[in-house]
Amino acid sequence: MIKVGIAAYGITPFTTDDKKIESILFESAKSIFENNSKIEKNQIDAVLVSTNNNSKYLAPILSETLGIQPKTAHSIENLCNSGTNSIVSAYSYIASGLADVVLVSGAERYDSPGQILDWDNSRGEFKHPIFWASIFTSSYKRKFSTTDEQLAMVSVKNHSQAQNNPNALSKKTYTIQDVMESKKITEDIRLLDCSRSCTGSASIVLASEKVLKKITDQPIWISGVGQKTISAGFTKNQSFHSMESTKYATKTALQMAQKKIEDVDVVEVHDAFSVCEPMALEAIGMAKPGEGTNLVKNFYETKNLKINPRGGLIGCGHPLGATGIAQTIEITQQLQNNAQKRQVENASVGLVHNMSAAATSSTILVLEK
Repeated sequence: MIKVGIAAYGITPFTTDDKKIESILFESAKSIFENNSKIEKNQIDAVLVSTNNNSKYLAPILSETLGIQPKTAHSIENLCNSGTNSIVSAYSYIASGLADVVLVSGAERYDSPGQILDWDNSRGEFKHPIFWASIFTSSYKRKFSTTDEQLAMVSVKNHSQAQNNPNALSKKTYTIQDVMESKKITEDIRLLDCSRSCTGSASIVLASEKVLKKITDQPIWISGVGQKTISAGFTKNQSFHSMESTKYATKTALQMAQKKIEDVDVVEVHDAFSVCEPMALEAIGMAKPGEGTNLVKNFYETKNLKINPRGGLIGCGHPLGATGIAQTIEITQQLQNNAQKRQVENASVGLVHNMSAAATSSTILVLEK
């Protein structure tokens, strides 16, 4: 199988601006060619667009606006992990020999329709993600005797870390008391427990080994890929206090990369809500069941940036189609030692965890220098 790596990336600030989806896709993708003189537009074999937006023919539109005429151009939608699904698709095109260079661009507006899965009638009127998050939180607290204060530390940590990320939506820090006193949305979820939908775009270029070494001096390799889909409706989940799809995907990705979780230096996990971060850390094997909140607290108090150094979804914002790509860009920057104030010392192996709809599906990527 052909070795695949990351050649370049571009990202916009995450905001609440009212911009057209076509414009923000173009913005992040354009910056790649402006900042990387060794990448020529005629090298791009495929253009993949990651979004939940209802606009049509976005990949050909992006290709035209960039001045690219690729062999292949199409969109990929899979709710919140559309971004990493698109990266896996690009990886597959290259690993199979169907392409040498692929541009993946993800974007979403603040009003994305991808927040709601209309198909899932088992939710009744409770279709918004806040309701599965509330069930997860209640179940996790009951199973492990976890307190609201412990979960609040996730939000505190991620808003704090986001202040070193110039593209993050959050511009403020909060205390545990601030989180606890923020607006109560359900019995178990407060406003500051939530990531926020926003407008933003992220783009990344993947290439085969023979091309990659010609167009970048800092190649980052995708050495492990893992995916698992359990269901569409979250009521079919095997557990409400653990992420089973994440466990499957992590095992596959680490085996492919020939790594153990102890080898991983920096991680991006999908903290759509406060409870998701400890659950994800437990599912990928960084913490034992019920001990994820202790790990979060320890890392925050020791100023260890290993978990969500860019601020996670809670601190950065969550433009659905761009999120998984933005997570992958962060790990790439970390491994290239380009993360500035967010830099994790001596990072050589990184992991991305991106999920959809209460972890009914998960994607794991392992990246290496």
